[in-house]
Amino acid sequence: SSSSSSSSSSSYSYSARQGTLSRRSSPGVGVRGVHVAAGARVEEKKEGAITPREKDYSQWYLDVISEAQLIENSPVKGCMVIRPTGMAIWESLRDELDRRIKATGTQNAYFPLFIPQSFLSKEAEHVDGFAKECAVVTHHRLRVDPDGKGLEPDPDSKLEEPLIVRPTSETMIWYMFKNWIQSHRDLPLKINQWANVVRWELRTRPFLRSAEFLWQEGHTAHATAGDALETAEAMLGQYAEVARDLLAIPVIPGRKSDIERFAGASETFTIEAMMQNGWALQAGTSHFLGQNFAKAFDVQFTNDREEREFVWATSWGVSTRLLGALIMTHSDDNGLVLPPKVAPTQVVIIPIVKAQGGEEVMECVEELAARLRAAGIRVAIDDRPNMRPGAKYYHWERRGVPFRMEIGARDLKKGAAFCAKRHDGSKAPLQIKDVESGEWLDVGAQVQGELDKIQAELLEAATQRRDEKMYRVETYDEMKAQLEKEEYGFFLVPWAANDENEDAIKDDCKATIRCYPLDMQSEADGKTCFYSGKPATHMAIFARAY
Repeated sequence: SSSSSSSSSSSYSYSARQGTLSRRSSPGVGVRGVHVAAGARVEEKKEGAITPREKDYSQWYLDVISEAQLIENSPVKGCMVIRPTGMAIWESLRDELDRRIKATGTQNAYFPLFIPQSFLSKEAEHVDGFAKECAVVTHHRLRVDPDGKGLEPDPDSKLEEPLIVRPTSETMIWYMFKNWIQSHRDLPLKINQWANVVRWELRTRPFLRSAEFLWQEGHTAHATAGDALETAEAMLGQYAEVARDLLAIPVIPGRKSDIERFAGASETFTIEAMMQNGWALQAGTSHFLGQNFAKAFDVQFTNDREEREFVWATSWGVSTRLLGALIMTHSDDNGLVLPPKVAPTQVVIIPIVKAQGGEEVMECVEELAARLRAAGIRVAIDDRPNMRPGAKYYHWERRGVPFRMEIGARDLKKGAAFCAKRHDGSKAPLQIKDVESGEWLDVGAQVQGELDKIQAELLEAATQRRDEKMYRVETYDEMKAQLEKEEYGFFLVPWAANDENEDAIKDDCKATIRCYPLDMQSEADGKTCFYSGKPATHMAIFARAY
């Protein structure tokens, strides 16, 4: 289910004239762009069909992304082209997060894409955590190959020091913080960056794990450990609220085990989401870095007693990985399902126009769209000619538009629009005009009310699915038996922290500690570890994870 198995050599086009979605495939390419040897048999798949979740969850995920035209594979393996719909979803998330980040007193800045190799070596744990994922630049120009067969790095352009393509920016930012921080009056210093990063993943999946992705990374410096820790925890709370309130994804805030924490951090906090198949997805992290980076880059300040001391630090971030979580939390076998707050198009209006009465229908549709837009609702009108309504329904269903409104001559006489909700398929008329007077009703408020219901129902359904797959088991054998039967979910267990035992469980059943839930740790008192039988130190959530 890596991204290389999606439609890397296929593209999709919409024909307004024919009213169909068609896939253009390159010669020698089989189902979903997978190259097939001569004579090999492949399962035939209907054009535009989406693999059911129960049949193949990984392929279903790829199909939903492809049919919604969110991304397309690029010529660079593991790198994705984010198409306009996918980018619009990311922008909605980005705008809300940016507003919240700035409200904390954090300012946006931008730092170089290239980082001197020596910078990564300054923090030992940090370099060890990222060394195998780094892309390295060694030359600054190309030349024509002497044999005339193309281009090659010019040997005379070799850099004195190799440059790392940014996997994360702690080292570069802390180099700059040394220049910016001198006194306690300079603290706290809170900086955020919206950027792309590169981590050379060998096995990739769209949005979830790719060689290049978009994210925000916040970096702060503080006079005290308490202030830094409070900031790290507060940002985790912001991430949890955005996941819940914007994306309708319920998450569990927690602390990572020592093995799972960020390279170079003293503590890593996380929000963990459960996908429909019961697997976990780390949706965002916030790190208390202690004084590790301050000492590595000699970032000190003069306190109010005129003494020099090292600052305390945090870093925190979320990425386009959240779009993968969004897709797998809400979508169904008919395609993408989007919560209204993040949907690029919240309402699509489809005029049902026949030979007579078409002008009146279109006037009503235009007026309805104007009133909805005035109420702050994102609206599209699909008035493409020579195309059946059913093809239009299909088009917008695949793209996850939450609310569809149809208006024809009959609806016009009733002063109503016939409406359909994407998330549950329910259909009902909605009165938009007073029948007797012909006066418009407050359609903006009515439709916004429907969108709010959809948002709430998606969160409620996702929360119910998660809670139904939250298992409390007393022994490791119970958890292993469930996993072997592919009964995935979150296993909440008493745990005695031990790195060797944690690694042994991962090797044995591929489950990892997702977090120590922040609001459940008191339950560990008096209990014994489900694996070792020793007194429990934590309540832990184990799960298979992306």
